[in-house]
Amino acid sequence: MASVLTEDKTAPPLRHGAIILARHGEPHVSRKVRLSASEYRTFWANYELLGLLPGQTPPEALRRFVDECGTLVSSTRLRAVESAQTLAGERVFERHELLIEAPLPPPNLPRWLRLSPRIWGFLARVWWWFFDHHEGQERRSEAEIRADRAAAMLIGLAAGGENVVVLAHGFFNYMIGRSLRRLGWRLVKSEGYKYWSMRRFERG
Repeated sequence: MASVLTEDKTAPPLRHGAIILARHGEPHVSRKVRLSASEYRTFWANYELLGLLPGQTPPEALRRFVDECGTLVSSTRLRAVESAQTLAGERVFERHELLIEAPLPPPNLPRWLRLSPRIWGFLARVWWWFFDHHEGQERRSEAEIRADRAAAMLIGLAAGGENVVVLAHGFFNYMIGRSLRRLGWRLVKSEGYKYWSMRRFERG
């Protein structure tokens, strides 16, 4: 008589791996300038094309996570790709447009007002987040949908039980984290949002 294969109901369900959201390293750009709003638009457009400042050493903990993870992915922006390459060496990893940073169009303040890129970035994010200032670029509502899609993709990659490391961007990583928490994932470790920092999520 032929044997019948049945599901082993005593076997525990496979546990998801962790999802580690890491920010890229320091880009090769000087922030020691004062800019008008229009000049900041140009600054940000150039920033989006730039790679890493040479000579950086990623933290050993992040390097270890990458060495041991099941999947490594990055945004398609050069600063994220180069960060992943610095950590991965010859290891192959996927690059996803889904993970790029949310836009930073600055508010239309007077031309005589000249601020540092850091302050412009803060103001642009506040105007984009709270006042829907997008200048024809991706809106907050659209970015939130993209963050939900990114979270779902990463959960799928972690479903096999191995950890997933993401090399992407500070604010959009924050948005992905919000989506993960809504889906029942817990933030168990955070290094904030500085360059090379990590935030680790585990299934609740």
